[in-house]
Amino acid sequence: LSTNNECLKFEYQISLQISQSCLLLCVLVSALETVTSKYGDTIEIPCNNGRVVEAEVTFVKWKYDKDGNILVKHRDQNATVSNDVNYKNRVSIKDFSLVITQVAMADQRTFTCMVVVEEDILEYPVQLAIYKVPSQPQITNLTTVMAIGKPTTLGKCRSEGANPAANITWFKNKTPLVTDGAAIKITTNVDVDEETGLSTTTSTLEYTAVKGDIDAKFTCQVQHIKSANMDSSPLVFTVNYPTEKVNLQVVSQGPFKEGDNVTLKCTADGNPPPSSYNFYINGEEKTVDSSTYTLTNVTRENTGEYKCSLVDNEDIVASVPITVEYLDVVLSSTGKIVKKLGESLEMTVDVKASGTPQTSWKKGNAKLNSLPKFDKLTYSDSGVYECIVSMAGLKKTQTFELVVEGSPVIKNLIKERGEGMTKVLKCAAEGFPKPTVQWSVNGSNVESASEHGKVTYSLTIVPNGNLTVSCTVSNVLGSDSKSINVSALVEDVTMDKQGKTLNEYSDQTILAVGIVVGLMLAVLAIGLAYWLYMKKFRQGSWKTGEKEDGSAEESKKLEENQSQKADM
Repeated sequence: LSTNNECLKFEYQISLQISQSCLLLCVLVSALETVTSKYGDTIEIPCNNGRVVEAEVTFVKWKYDKDGNILVKHRDQNATVSNDVNYKNRVSIKDFSLVITQVAMADQRTFTCMVVVEEDILEYPVQLAIYKVPSQPQITNLTTVMAIGKPTTLGKCRSEGANPAANITWFKNKTPLVTDGAAIKITTNVDVDEETGLSTTTSTLEYTAVKGDIDAKFTCQVQHIKSANMDSSPLVFTVNYPTEKVNLQVVSQGPFKEGDNVTLKCTADGNPPPSSYNFYINGEEKTVDSSTYTLTNVTRENTGEYKCSLVDNEDIVASVPITVEYLDVVLSSTGKIVKKLGESLEMTVDVKASGTPQTSWKKGNAKLNSLPKFDKLTYSDSGVYECIVSMAGLKKTQTFELVVEGSPVIKNLIKERGEGMTKVLKCAAEGFPKPTVQWSVNGSNVESASEHGKVTYSLTIVPNGNLTVSCTVSNVLGSDSKSINVSALVEDVTMDKQGKTLNEYSDQTILAVGIVVGLMLAVLAIGLAYWLYMKKFRQGSWKTGEKEDGSAEESKKLEENQSQKADM
């Protein structure tokens, strides 16, 4: 206590000396220094930048402004804190530096470090600057709808608790907005909290929308010298604008054919879109509380132009053409057509279509090159004919079955050698309906499959002697019959040089062979007569007694050979 009294007495003496004589005191004031601290942190304010030598210091005193004493620190003694309510619980001294905790905006002032060194008093003022980063931007008083051409307050962007005050900028699609006095008006206010001293910045955007603002993204950004820029969440506003035009489209997938359902849809470019439209169907106006209209079970009569318009403004109208494709195919004859062999037949096809059709013909699975036309029908012309007409997804098919009928005709009747002593007779015939066969003898009868009116009947027999066998074929239109001679001899069927039997030749061929054989026999007879004549002539003319060239035995052999040839 005595030491403190002595110090106070010393301070008083010094102060007295200062007031009495300026020659005894030299006060040095250093250049003003600034220290920055974050709001709420602990700050250490150095005395003369920490260049104070403790051994030379009698005591150090910290104060603020002019008369605000904070604390005093004597050499080799603890610091004494004043009773200032602003600092008595928040200050301390460390190596002559003033330590302040929980820095507040009220601490943003000038602090002075007064150093008493022997007979000198030195003062080092320090300016304390406080900063605080603003809060994230928040948009309030938000609207949801903008109307084209009408100024609308979109919202207020607010950022609180900053020092210095934050700046706010509005953006549309990342492009900054600037007040232009017409479509854009931005108003900014800064309010300082009386208790904390911190600033709140509020920016209000008034905006006049255009049609191009549909789906535009609005944001506000907070800028501060002690932090990075902070953006608000993007906002998209509904933009209302009147309808300027409508559009009519066909929703159903074409091309359309008779019997289909066709759905029309009318849309408008306004927002919000109309809830009802006028549809014009075959010239008749129909108002529907929907944007669609469906034509059910359309026919070719539904082909035409369709329209839609606004209910309250029929001048705003749109149209679309609809074509209902159709395809009619008519044959001159259909079903089963029965014709006689050798008759003619000409088919015609009548096609009516909404476009250009493609026509093709088939007989069974075979493709025909043209429309069937028959000048002289044959059995092979029988069959099922198909006319295919197609166009634009449509396909029509018409068919007819042609049946060519005729009385049966035997085309061939032959005999062949069978196994052992058997003979096989084959009777080939043509006719439709399929003819039946009747043989004049019994045997094993087999018939082939009928194709194009042709059928072959085979009969296997074992002849006991020379037979004449008849083949008779018949149907409802007539009959035909032929006969053939069959011998019991094996040689009755011989093979020619090409491997064919003689019996395979026709009756006319056998007749021709018989004539040739007869002629040969006649020539041999004439030759024999001539030889006999010459022999007799020589016997009566020669006077010599020479023998003749041939003996009686040779003549007999010659006659036998001639006789055998005649039998053949």
